[in-house]
Amino acid sequence: MQNNPQSIIAIVPAAGIGSRMGAHKPKQYLMLGQQSILAHTLDVLLSHERIDQVIVALHPQDQYFKQLPQAKHPKLIKVIGGGERADSVLAALEHAMSINPTAWALVHDAARPCLRHEDINKLIASLKQYPQGAILAAPVRDTMKRSDASGLITNTVERALLWHALTPQFFPITALKNNLSQALAATVNITDEASAMEWAGVMPGLVSGRVDNIKVTHPDDLQLAALFMQQAQ
Repeated sequence: MQNNPQSIIAIVPAAGIGSRMGAHKPKQYLMLGQQSILAHTLDVLLSHERIDQVIVALHPQDQYFKQLPQAKHPKLIKVIGGGERADSVLAALEHAMSINPTAWALVHDAARPCLRHEDINKLIASLKQYPQGAILAAPVRDTMKRSDASGLITNTVERALLWHALTPQFFPITALKNNLSQALAATVNITDEASAMEWAGVMPGLVSGRVDNIKVTHPDDLQLAALFMQQAQ
């Protein structure tokens, strides 16, 4: 396994409709400052010197992406995504395989616009310790509770060794594609790329990332993301 991969292809699943935002358009196209959430996310990936290409998986009826200036970037490729995140990632991986099957995939959420190059660098460097692949994550800081179906607390969960999974998640393209496709065929509930690797018996590494690398899911997250981006300037 390569400790210093010669080729890295970023993958951005962006076929979702973002129903929890309750907005008039998919959340990745909501404005964050002077451009959309997705545009900010793509800027971070496209400008990183180690990333050779960026593959974006879009909804078949997407009418917004072509309006982004980033859509014409020479490093960017678009593919048609699927009904679930895993389907979109798989579609992008299949295209990436045709480009370079020995490359590594850096999979990042479309709605995480606050990612910084320093965290991408940490993830790439982590291959010396985790040659099987790794993900950005943040240690759980709050007291964790488990409830029953009615919303009553059943017990407190020990937070030591618990992590919030973030993105990017970084794995060899061929291994991730094979494990993801097999897990989907087995109707396994795949919530992120690491879960597909775990299902296949791989133990991905955890790389502590910045806590401001938030995912914009609810309306309040937009204001928080805007604040983080202002502070980063």
